[in-house]
Amino acid sequence: MTDVVVEYLGALQAERGAARNTLDAYRRDLADFTQFLNDHRRSLGRAGPDDIIEYLERLRTRGLRPASVARRVSALRGLYKHLVREGALRRDPTEHLDAPRRPRALPRTLSREAAAALVEAPDVTHPRGVRDRTVLELLYATGMRASECLGLTLDDVNLTAGYVVCTGKGRKQRLVPAGGEAVQWVRRYLRDIRPLYTRTRDSGRLFVNPRGGRLSRQSLWAIVRHAAARAGLRHRVSPHVLRHSFASHLLEGGADLRSIQVMLGHVDIATTQIYTHLPSTAVLQMYRRFHPRA
Repeated sequence: MTDVVVEYLGALQAERGAARNTLDAYRRDLADFTQFLNDHRRSLGRAGPDDIIEYLERLRTRGLRPASVARRVSALRGLYKHLVREGALRRDPTEHLDAPRRPRALPRTLSREAAAALVEAPDVTHPRGVRDRTVLELLYATGMRASECLGLTLDDVNLTAGYVVCTGKGRKQRLVPAGGEAVQWVRRYLRDIRPLYTRTRDSGRLFVNPRGGRLSRQSLWAIVRHAAARAGLRHRVSPHVLRHSFASHLLEGGADLRSIQVMLGHVDIATTQIYTHLPSTAVLQMYRRFHPRA
C-alpha cells in the first residue's frame, strides 16, 4: 500500500464518514490494483487509461462478478479524483471509464406470516431469548440496518414518544417510529434483562452481550439465523431481509414511497422504488382470481 492510498482512505473516513466495511473493501481493492501496477513496473501517478482497462480485463478473466468489478472501478475513481483534487495529478485516468452495469436483483422478503413467526421465535423464558426477541422486534418495526441497530445507545431510544434515532451512512441521523409491540419489548428488556448483563460492565449500547459489551455483528446474524431455524424457515434469512420485509409490508399496506424512503434513510428515492416491483398480496390475489391458468 502506498502513502497516497493510506491518505485517501483516511480522507474517506474523516470527510465522508465511510463505514468500516467500505474502507476495508476499498483497502483490499486498491492494494490489489497497486500490486498489479508493481508487477507491470508502473506507479499510480504514471498509470494511464490503458493500464486500468487491462487491469479490469484481468479481473474479468479471474471470474469476478460485475458487482465486484464495479466496486473496484468506484474505488479507483475515488482515489484518482482525490489525487487530482490534492494536486498530485493533473489528469484523472478514470475520467472516461465505464463501469460494468450491476444486475438489479429484487430484494428478498418474508411474508407477513413468516416475519411474525421469525420475530416471535426466541424462547422468552430465558434472558437471552428476551433480548433476542427485542432485537428482532425492533429490526422489523423500524427497518434499521444491522449496523444501525448495533450502534444504538440508550439515549437513542425514546419510549415515551415511540421512536428511535438511527445513525446511518455518513453518520446521518434520522427518526424512525417504533411500533407499540417493539416499544413494549424494549421496556421489558431494559427493565428485566439489560441490568443483569451490565452489573460489572456497561458499554452504553442498547443491546449488549451477557458481559455488558457491545453486541457484535456476528451475534446479530446468529440471532436472526437461530430465530429463522426455530420458525421453520427454509431459506437463508439475514437482518437485511427483515429490512426489506419492513419496507415491502409498509408499501403493501398503503404507505407512500417518500415516507418509506425517509424511514429507510435512502438518499435517492430510486433506491426505494425497487420495492414497487415486488408483487403485493392484492396483485397476487387478483392474478389468481382472473388468470385462466393461475
